[in-house]
Amino acid sequence: MTDASLTGAAAAAIIPKAPVKSAGAWALDILIWGGLAVLLLISIDAVDLGNLSRLITNSANIQTFAADLLRPNFADWRLFVGKMWETIQIALWGTFLAVFLGVPMGLAAARNIAPVWVVQPVRWIMNMLRSIPDLVMGLLFVVAVGLGPLAGVLAIALNTAGVLAKLFSEAVESIDKGPVEGVRATGASKLHEIVWGVIPQVAPLWTSFALYRFESNSRSATVLGLIGAGGIGQVLFDRMNGFAFRDVSAVVIVVIVAVTLIDFLSQAMRRRLL
Repeated sequence: MTDASLTGAAAAAIIPKAPVKSAGAWALDILIWGGLAVLLLISIDAVDLGNLSRLITNSANIQTFAADLLRPNFADWRLFVGKMWETIQIALWGTFLAVFLGVPMGLAAARNIAPVWVVQPVRWIMNMLRSIPDLVMGLLFVVAVGLGPLAGVLAIALNTAGVLAKLFSEAVESIDKGPVEGVRATGASKLHEIVWGVIPQVAPLWTSFALYRFESNSRSATVLGLIGAGGIGQVLFDRMNGFAFRDVSAVVIVVIVAVTLIDFLSQAMRRRLL
């Protein structure tokens, strides 16, 4: 046998065969993706997709609306900027309170550091907080504390606390056990294990999650203004009801600029911290 044939045989032995899916895996894929396709098809009428033609038949209304939106009116720019700043402050305080609540909840919901009789009730609370929409919470707090930014802060704080607690707990569950065991070997208490073994590993991720939610809450706070929970949303709602679409365009531009600046700031903070 020649050297070339030996080399070819060795290469064939080294190169593994391409993976082959079993019949069960193929059946499961077909079931999942086929089920999704069927669900999309049967949902066409439910979501009224058959009336997409209205975008064309009502084109005159769209043109009128778009014409005003393309000519923003910044006569009240001081009011718009002031209300946008109030919206950012609502989001900032809501996120801060959410982090304050989310840290202990996230630790208590992590299966690798908390007992099951603590984990399950905390996870139920987290699910409840995440399930209630911001607008519903905002309406509840408007009734409780009255119109104004406080209702928006509380609504954002509770809803975001549920989201951050889940993200925080998942980060804790994925930590490396080595540092925790090293701290435990010194005879340290459970609290010291968390402070010196867990927090240093998850702090960068937690910071990233909190910054992302602050960006998201800056938009959510705008929507909460529609129900009287403070911020620029109330101005937007009033101008829309008054058909002052040029003012609406100006408000939207202010919101876009503010959210973009917040995004740049959070990216810079992430790069520095991560």
